[in-house]
Amino acid sequence: MLRITLTPDERRAVETERRAAKTAAVVRVRCRMVLLSADGWSPPRIARRLGYHPHTIRAALHRFQERGLAGLAPDAPGPPPNTSRREQVETVLSQLLDEERTWTAAQLTAALRERGIVLSVRQVRKYLARLGARWRRTVRTLKHKQDPVRTARAQHTLGALKTGRQRAASHAPFSMSVVSRPANR
Repeated sequence: MLRITLTPDERRAVETERRAAKTAAVVRVRCRMVLLSADGWSPPRIARRLGYHPHTIRAALHRFQERGLAGLAPDAPGPPPNTSRREQVETVLSQLLDEERTWTAAQLTAALRERGIVLSVRQVRKYLARLGARWRRTVRTLKHKQDPVRTARAQHTLGALKTGRQRAASHAPFSMSVVSRPANR
């Protein structure tokens, strides 16, 4: 039969953890399982008392025997993080960000792929957030498509409107004073 033996210091630590305000409910229940086992209760009896399956009680008690008080906390889901890969990706990203150019997340994804690191755009954004990289919207301009004559005329018109002077004649190819009904469809 599985039974936990606690020293007075261990019992005090388990009881303190069970009563702590920030302790998760699952940890409180597991502390209670350990305390009941230390009081001589069998796993099936603890299971009936707390409303769990005996296998759950045994698993919690085994974890406590192996890891101590830390074994009562639930394990993080999923595999542990791959720190060497994380460091590799962050190093390459830092090198790319040090270059004199503006990057989008998609462009960084492509640049990483060229260096043998395959990540999605979403993953690249997460790495950028970890690095504390800040983003800003690139300036969108149409200056390369603007006609300088029309731009100067529009600037002149805007200047006249701002000072309150009215234009003498319109340069528009249509008149705004005549309104016609839309054509029937």
